[in-house]
Amino acid sequence: MDVTVFNMQGQSVGKLTIDEKALGGEINASLIKQAYVRYHSNLRQGSSRTKNRHEVEGSTRKIYKQKGTGNARHGDRKANLFKGGGHGHSKKKTREDFRLDMPKKMRRKANRNAFLAKLMDNEVKIVDSISLKEPRTKDFSAFLEAIKVDSSALVALGSDANQTKNARLSARNIEGVSLVHATDINAFNMLNHRYLVITKAELEAWLTGPSSQTGKDAKVEPKGAGAAAGNVEKAPKAAKPKAEKPAKKAPATKTKEAR
Repeated sequence: MDVTVFNMQGQSVGKLTIDEKALGGEINASLIKQAYVRYHSNLRQGSSRTKNRHEVEGSTRKIYKQKGTGNARHGDRKANLFKGGGHGHSKKKTREDFRLDMPKKMRRKANRNAFLAKLMDNEVKIVDSISLKEPRTKDFSAFLEAIKVDSSALVALGSDANQTKNARLSARNIEGVSLVHATDINAFNMLNHRYLVITKAELEAWLTGPSSQTGKDAKVEPKGAGAAAGNVEKAPKAAKPKAEKPAKKAPATKTKEAR
């Protein structure tokens, strides 16, 4: 598949050939949905709490006697039937209770497959570079208009903060535009935006980087941070010096006087 490469003025400056088979060949909707639900669920803070009747502050005195009143039997006013009482089924879940997981290979396949879906819908805008002389929102808006981005957009920038500083400062106030590092592109943030705007160099690095390892080589010869961590040679442990055993004392001999 040949994709047009634009400059910041919206003019075509070349083509980029992308192998569809490397992205899955065809769209796997069920895999993309599973990854989307996983990313969405893991964003939950999971910190909501409600008090049960034992945690509500107040007196524990019995409100009236057990029998003879004609009313139902009650203890204190903290029961969930009363106003100001505790919840019958209070919320006690934490962030970990909502977390989902997927194997690394499946996540990478889903991310690449979501990118393929964007390509097929002509919603990927590849530019030769994103560089601004000064931080100015008007210039970045003109850039998006030039490449015909008329809806929400995910703008993937490089990891060098100095080179992307003006672009970040210019785009952060534009409605519907989200900024992300090119290495952090995933199915969730791609599908939450209509367009994906990325430079040619960053896209090529993403296509051939760690996200391209969707087989056994992801564990055998990992790329990226995993490779750096796996290739660190452990220093051999220094041998502990053996403790010297104390010399045995000769048995004392009795003298003639002692006898």
